[in-house]
Amino acid sequence: MSEMTKERTEPQGPPKPDPALRLLDRFVGTWEMKGRTLDSSVDNVSGRTTFEWLPGGFFLQQRVRLNFAGYEIQGLELIGYDPSSGTFPSTVFANMAPAPIPYVWKIDGDELTITTEALGATFRGKWSKDGTTFSGGWRPNKGREGPGNPPYDIAGSRAK
Repeated sequence: MSEMTKERTEPQGPPKPDPALRLLDRFVGTWEMKGRTLDSSVDNVSGRTTFEWLPGGFFLQQRVRLNFAGYEIQGLELIGYDPSSGTFPSTVFANMAPAPIPYVWKIDGDELTITTEALGATFRGKWSKDGTTFSGGWRPNKGREGPGNPPYDIAGSRAK
């Protein structure tokens, strides 16, 4: 049997996750969240979110439960990686939306940008130097301001 034939008949292993997915490792765990809408003088956003890898390591799952200015929000987000764009597309399934909502995450060092054209909003945030906290804010994109798309700031710290 020639070497060429031998190579073709050996079974290949399962695909491996793209190494870029390791940039999401810092999210893994449970986070306490607190923030406020920009029209409020007190914190009116609070909750908890948990990130964990799905088996195989191709997708990061986020489960979130927030009280957002009196509204109880629960959601599930699945985050993957698109090597052609170098971004992390995600899909959110929430109790406040009748259809899945697409998002795109971009990570640049300690900075995170998340956009959603469906809602017309962008999050810009930053990690602390020690990686135990983060903070940032969601803002409506120009022309998408109004009811249902409130600007707010939020921060998270690892749950104890």
